[in-house]
Amino acid sequence: MSPIQIALLVLAVAGVWAVVELALTLRKTRTVVDSLDKTVSDLNNTLAEAQPVVAKLDGAVDELTPALAQVEPLLKSSKTAVDALTSNLVEVEAVVRDISEVTGSMAEASNAVSSVTDSAAGAVQKLFNKVKAPAADAERKLAAAAAEAEQPTVRVLIGEDEATDGADVAQKSATKPAQYYTYTPAETSEESCDE
Repeated sequence: MSPIQIALLVLAVAGVWAVVELALTLRKTRTVVDSLDKTVSDLNNTLAEAQPVVAKLDGAVDELTPALAQVEPLLKSSKTAVDALTSNLVEVEAVVRDISEVTGSMAEASNAVSSVTDSAAGAVQKLFNKVKAPAADAERKLAAAAAEAEQPTVRVLIGEDEATDGADVAQKSATKPAQYYTYTPAETSEESCDE
């Protein structure tokens, strides 16, 4: 075979191979195009179904626009109301403070009146006690004197107690006065135990 025939044969085989490859590529392209066509039709159906929803949303946005326009004045009026409430609360605080001061003053006045009445009552009580005291004091003194009269007393001379001579006693009493202590019987019994 001549080189031209071999070259023609190689070109014929290459041409067949190119045609086969082209056919396979077209087949795959057709499948992809069919799949793409099906996806586009699904997308069209979805858009057709979404159009009423979009229309409703558009209508809702149109309805919300005037409401949103009204929100700003409402916010301004609520700010005004809050400011008015704040000023009212400040006034209420001032009133409460004034009431607190008034009740504090009333409490101080009440305490002053109570102290005046207490001192007046104490003075009256002292006056009545002074009137009653002499009588009660006299009764107490009489009762004490009667109790002493019933109990025997012992008189003890303090100083030089062993003096038997009358002259010594007179001389000692001239220089130093005699001191006597009075003991009740209970005290004398203790003293006699000590002796």
